[in-house]
Amino acid sequence: MRVGALYLLLVAGVGALGTVTALRLVSEPQHNAVWVALAAAVLVQGPLGWWVIRAVGTPRFLMVWGFGLLTRVVLVGLMAVAIGPALGLAPTPLLVTLVGLLAVLLMVEGGVALAALPRT
Repeated sequence: MRVGALYLLLVAGVGALGTVTALRLVSEPQHNAVWVALAAAVLVQGPLGWWVIRAVGTPRFLMVWGFGLLTRVVLVGLMAVAIGPALGLAPTPLLVTLVGLLAVLLMVEGGVALAALPRT
């Protein structure tokens, strides 16, 4: 399986599994927070993760990885202090779902990046 297809499949699988799990754990009125967290995690981590995977083995890898890390931290901060309150979302399901998905997607990114390394 090609690296791009593997990454896309794993991101979709993590998103689906994480959402189903989160929706089962939170009450009905808090489901919007889970959906917003899913959208934010996949829309931010998806492209950032792919950018990091493409940068593996290049001189720009550390810069790309650092930018991705900073972007994730800023995303969580914005969700906590601006976006979540502005949308009237419950903070606990929003932030727990977001951070959980970002963490697992970061593991997917690392695993796929490892698989993308040339074998020597």
